[in-house]
Amino acid sequence: MQLTLRVDQGEGPVEVSTNLFTIVSWERKFKRKASDMASGIGIEDLAYLAHQACQQHNVVVPVVLDDFIKRLVLLEVVDNQIDRPTVPVPTDTL
Repeated sequence: MQLTLRVDQGEGPVEVSTNLFTIVSWERKFKRKASDMASGIGIEDLAYLAHQACQQHNVVVPVVLDDFIKRLVLLEVVDNQIDRPTVPVPTDTL
């Protein structure tokens, strides 16, 4: 599972992506499974994922998660999916 997150700490937005390590860290911290994300996750979950992903992408962030959250002016999930994942194919008419 990979999420692209747009994060702005007041210095302009940056986009970071989660990876397996980020998701495993989230599972350990919140004692939940990645499959739980399908039913929805909270803003604290997104902030944690963004904090971890920023650290992995060498984006300077406060060490303490709460300090990172205090600095956030923007946190959003970037939709990377294309509108039509399949190519339309004409159907046979009888």
